[in-house]
Parts: sequence; C-alpha cells; structure tokens
Amino acid sequence: MPPVLYSFRRCPYAMRARLALYASGLAIELREVALSNKPESMLAASPKGSVPVLVLPDGRVIDESWEIMLWALRQHDPDGWLGKNGAYIDAATALVIENDTTFKVYLDRYKYPDRCQGNPPTDYRIQAEIFLRDLENRLGASPCLLGDTLSIADAGIFPFIRQFADVDKNRFAQSPYVSLQHWLKDMLNAERFDAVMRKYPPWRPGDIPIIMANKALD
Repeated sequence: MPPVLYSFRRCPYAMRARLALYASGLAIELREVALSNKPESMLAASPKGSVPVLVLPDGRVIDESWEIMLWALRQHDPDGWLGKNGAYIDAATALVIENDTTFKVYLDRYKYPDRCQGNPPTDYRIQAEIFLRDLENRLGASPCLLGDTLSIADAGIFPFIRQFADVDKNRFAQSPYVSLQHWLKDMLNAERFDAVMRKYPPWRPGDIPIIMANKALD
C-alpha cells in the first residue's frame, strides 16, 4: 500500500510536496481535495484541515509541506536535491523560511488587495521584491538557487514565485529579474511540473486509486 497524499492542485504548498515526491520516485496515492468539501478521512488524519497531508502506510501523518519534501527525498534522492550528505538542507531551510514567512505575507497582500485595507498593492509588491532581488542575485551567480543543479530549495520556492509572476505577467516579464525569469521558465517547462499538475476530479471514498509516480525512475 503506497502513502496517501491529500492535495489541492493549485495550492503552492501541495505543489512543492508533489514535486519532491515525484523527484524521489516514490509511488503515492494522490487524492485531490475540494477545499469546500474536505474528506472526513483527511480531517481525521490532520484536523487542521489544510493540504498537503501525507499518510504513511504505518499510519504516521506528515501535514507540513516542507516536512513532506524532506521525508520523500530522505527515502530516495536520485537527483541529489538534498546535496551530498544533506549539504543543501540548512541553506534551503533558511530560504524556505524566508519564503514562507515574510515573502508569503507580502505576496498574499499583493495578490489579494481587496482583503487588505490601507496600503495599495504596489506597496506590497515592492516589499515582496526584496526577496526576489536576493533570488536574482543568487541566480545571476549560478543556474539554480544553491548551485549548478536543482535542489530542494528550487522546488520549495518555485510555486510561490509562479504565483507572484501570475499576478501581473506583463510587469514581471518587464522586470529587471532576468535570471529569475529564465529560472521560472525552466521550472515551468520541465516534465516534472506537467506530471504533478495533471487535473483530477475531487477524490471520494470508493474511487479507483490514482497513483502518481515518476515512471522514468521505475
């Protein structure tokens, strides 16, 4: 019996969990969730009610996306996303914490200005771009965030940069973040992204299981 992943296709946290699981080559049962009608089995496993939720065959539950990524790649890491002997983990963790805290706050306010009262969206975009400038500097020095090859940092941050770019595609395309633009394009065009973004109907008990696996690693 494979692990079960409760996921929502467009959620950036679920997206990065799927990317790491796919990169690991592990087969999982994917259960797409309708956020307006969350499965009882998911809520029983993780009462907080947010995706992603990974339920392991022994009953253990991992309900934080970063922990799911680390768990998956510690099982199998054929592309070296964790670095030799886990050398990338500390640097990646620091970047992801910055992404998930300060940057995510400004991203949400920039993306959903109607939910905020006070400052205009431009103010939040300017604040979010502090993080983008750091990424641009890194990518100006190397093709990926932590060096010459993809790491868990790239997969962990990419879905949120995708969200930022989608708020105003024309503005992002004309921005000075040329290296970041190329990096984002490469991430979007990768086969792994297509594989983890396939559309499925919301899961219901009794459905035929949908197994997500990287066939290239079979």
